[in-house]
Amino acid sequence: MAYKHTPLDRFISGADKALRVITGVASASRPTPAQHIPDAEMSDAERRHSAGLMRVNHVGEVCAQALYNSQSRFAKTDEIRAQFEQAGREEEDHLAWTAQRLDELGSHISVLNPLFYAGAYALGTVAAVIGDSTSLGFVVETERQVEAHLMSHLEKLPEQDARSRAIVDQMRIDEIEHGAAAQALGAINTPAPVQAVMAVMGKVMTSTAYYL
Repeated sequence: MAYKHTPLDRFISGADKALRVITGVASASRPTPAQHIPDAEMSDAERRHSAGLMRVNHVGEVCAQALYNSQSRFAKTDEIRAQFEQAGREEEDHLAWTAQRLDELGSHISVLNPLFYAGAYALGTVAAVIGDSTSLGFVVETERQVEAHLMSHLEKLPEQDARSRAIVDQMRIDEIEHGAAAQALGAINTPAPVQAVMAVMGKVMTSTAYYL
């Protein structure tokens, strides 16, 4: 008989994931999309700019881990829980890739990671407690906003920074797939006021994480 995880098991697992995410410990199941791309010459200003954008992307993945961890923990059905857990594992690749790129650029992860994680976990918990359809809808809207944000970074990154560009583009492709999977499982539309609040929170996150 297959072992069925208890709520305590999921709590312990979630706490362990949270500590690893906040401290920047992540392992990728897929190689970085930048693995065969040589690093380009960039000025100090360009490297700082790339680092700021990649730090924002890393924080976005910290928030994604928090959302998926909370949503999987409070999901109503095993099918939805499995979807959140699978998406979370794929998002962990993004977490590892962006952390690696930050190290290559001589920079650091955000000092505000614990705060961002806690806020995202709370939002994910609220969505999940309301119901699976609402929780899935929250995923769809989150991924839609993240895709737009990643597209803007592809425009803002220094043209010669092909390593960062390759990572961001693969992240964008994965986010589209996660949103589509959530939609197929029965997501309902997130109300417009909630969408607006999410956009404001995203802007606050990006404007602070770029520097901190």
